[in-house]
Amino acid sequence: QVQPVESGGGSVQAGGSLRLSCAASGSRKYMGWFRQAPGKEREGVAVIYTGIGLGITSYADSVKGRFTISQDNAKNTVYLQMNSLKPEDTAMYYCAAPAYGRRPYAPPLSASWYDYWGQGTQVTVSS
Repeated sequence: QVQPVESGGGSVQAGGSLRLSCAASGSRKYMGWFRQAPGKEREGVAVIYTGIGLGITSYADSVKGRFTISQDNAKNTVYLQMNSLKPEDTAMYYCAAPAYGRRPYAPPLSASWYDYWGQGTQVTVSS
């Protein structure tokens, strides 16, 4: 239950959309989405504050304007709406949560700020 659980991945054509969901165990101060493609480093995609700083988000430059992170506090769930998908978006997408007590000074897109990781959900975008 500590491990976040992702869902919503799949295969779509370029220009299509997908919505990923992440169910967390209890409330967290912030939640993040990461992705990793074969041969590439893990990349921070988006982060949202769910406590202090509610509504503050941060995005990787590569997805800004196309992806939107949001939350449902009542369900302890975060979402990643992905529009205008490109083949280069193909990757395993991970949801991540911090341990209690983490106090970043800014919305963290660095993996070092997260302690619990989901198993991942595959997103494949074909041309």
